[in-house]
Order: sequence, then C-alpha cells, then structure tokens
Amino acid sequence: MTSTTRRPRSNLPLLAILAVCLAPLIFALLAYYIPSLGLRPEGTSNYGRLIDPQRPIPAAADLTLTDAQGAAFDLNSLKGQWLLISAGPGACPEACVRKLFVLRNTHASQGKEVERLNRVWFVTDAAPLNPVVEAAYQGTIVLRADPVQLAAWLAGDEADPQAALLERMWVVDPLGHLMMAFPDTDEPEQVRDDIRTLLKSSRIG
Repeated sequence: MTSTTRRPRSNLPLLAILAVCLAPLIFALLAYYIPSLGLRPEGTSNYGRLIDPQRPIPAAADLTLTDAQGAAFDLNSLKGQWLLISAGPGACPEACVRKLFVLRNTHASQGKEVERLNRVWFVTDAAPLNPVVEAAYQGTIVLRADPVQLAAWLAGDEADPQAALLERMWVVDPLGHLMMAFPDTDEPEQVRDDIRTLLKSSRIG
C-alpha cells in the first residue's frame, strides 16, 4: 500500500477573491479623499460643486462661535454627522429664509438616513433673530459667527467672500471636511438628490 503526499493548499485563490472584493472600496476611498490622483470620473452629475482641496473645520480659536445662550461653541464637536450649512444675518431676509427652507426640506426628505444629518445656521451679525424664522426652523443649530473668519473657511478664495457667504449653502462630511458648495437655491430637488447620493455612497457618519 503506497501513501501519497498531499501538497499544501495555496492561499492565492483566497487572496485573489479578497482583493476583488476590496478593490471597489479602496478605489472609492482614494477617489473621495485624494482627488489629486485623478480617480474621479470626469463627467459628474452632481449639482453642488466639490471643494478641492477640502477644508477641515477650523479650530475653535480660528472660528469664534457662540450658541443661543452665548456660550462658546466648537464646531468640531459636531464631527460624526453630515452638516448642512447656511449663513445670514439675524433678520434673515428672503434669500436667507430660502436657504433655511431648502436645507430643512432636504434634511426631512432623507427617510431613514435623517439621523445622520444636522443643520447649522451661522448668524453673521449681532442683530436679534427674526422670531418667525426662529420658530419655523426649530431643530436647526443656530450659532453666532465672526463673518470674516467664517468667510475665510466657507468661501475660501472666492472673489467676493462676503457675497458668497450670503448666497451659498455647504456640506461638511462626518470627518469634518468642507467638501461641497451649492451655488444657489434655484434647484432644491437637485440639492436633495446630491445629499441623498452622498448618504447612499458613504457609510461614514
């Protein structure tokens, strides 16, 4: 009776399957976090403008914020959730109300993903809040901000940072990166769809 020697099994097939499974995830992470690699598709369907390079939430010393009670607030404390951001004066004229409206409806329309989002309204002056607006948009985190510091972060190198501050809306990802700006409020459905796509594509936050 002869005995046969078994060859040791190769791990190559298992490693190959693992590599195939992980490749899409690795590709997506590299495309999102390292835009300079050029892995993002040239043609995009998003309405918002991707910010490149992304800008992290400033340290509390570089972005002076106070909450409704006048206490200092560090925006970094909101890391872990997607932030929908608008800015405007306390009186909140029509353009300001429109932004709050679009972001509130965008937030509310996200179904089971709604808990992954927070809305933030930066008030850019010392004027009292419009009481009608304050009542209508409960649930929005209201923070007083220095408009120069805020524009330096949100508007970056735009030609007129203060104008951009009043016109745009922004998205911050759960890691604290300012990563998308919406040009206006003319396409609320497009804003909603962009946020839905972000939440569907990302498992962070």
